[in-house]
Amino acid sequence: MAVSKDPRPCSIADALALVGEKYSLLVVREVCLGNGRFDQLVRNIGAPRDILATRLRRLVDAGVLTKRAYSERPQRFEYRPTQAGLELVPVLLTLMEWGNRHLRPDGDRPMVHEHTCGHELVPVVTCQACGEPVHHQDLTPRPQSPGWTVAGPTAA
Repeated sequence: MAVSKDPRPCSIADALALVGEKYSLLVVREVCLGNGRFDQLVRNIGAPRDILATRLRRLVDAGVLTKRAYSERPQRFEYRPTQAGLELVPVLLTLMEWGNRHLRPDGDRPMVHEHTCGHELVPVVTCQACGEPVHHQDLTPRPQSPGWTVAGPTAA
């Protein structure tokens, strides 16, 4: 009975291959905050310049960021989020909330976001259909990849 040696097909794994590298989501954070110039990114993220340049190139190539010149002499660029980059904001917000809750139990939060309603945002994942908050116990995973079950690969 042979089973697949390939890992489970997974959009989380695909996304992490792009934005899961060290500094990638921090680049998206800074660009979405309006800090898209290379020197700002180096200062605010603390990434080595060569690694930051690699991450920026990869995020531009993947369509998460755009790059445009803001100076010709010397030639300098700034980065801005694309629609795909802006769609990572909820990921950043929920990751920040998780970090605030589990890694900063003293309540020392380095950043808060205020919603247009005037209140501090506490992100909650909700069901698009019914609007209810989503909890783990409310979910039923249904694998869509042939040859896979929730427990793993099926026998060939």
